[in-house]
Amino acid sequence: MNSENITLNVLNTPLESCSCNPLTGYFRDGFCNTTPDDFGTHVVCAIVTEAFLKFSLSRGNDLITPNLHWNFPGLKPGDKWCLCISRWLEAEKAQVAPLIDLKATHINALKYVSISLLKKYAV
Repeated sequence: MNSENITLNVLNTPLESCSCNPLTGYFRDGFCNTTPDDFGTHVVCAIVTEAFLKFSLSRGNDLITPNLHWNFPGLKPGDKWCLCISRWLEAEKAQVAPLIDLKATHINALKYVSISLLKKYAV
């Protein structure tokens, strides 16, 4: 097997799916994969909370309201979603960061945050 084709998570094991219901990810394939074109760096697999959703809305990113144009159902507390690393860090500083699934969080998150901080929010 060619290890170059395996995407890794922050635990340095193969990246697991974040959510297929709702379907998440930059590529809408259920995984928090990324590419240089992903300017938001959607690499954190979070279990969203009401507090986080309200925080995100207050920052101009409405994750609650469905958007049929983007086939986006709108999120509710308990849904898993690939978040931008910058928004997750912003929420962490505001003390409303949601818990995360480390097995489904892309290894590129470690370019922005320590594994020890991520582990504090692990489910």
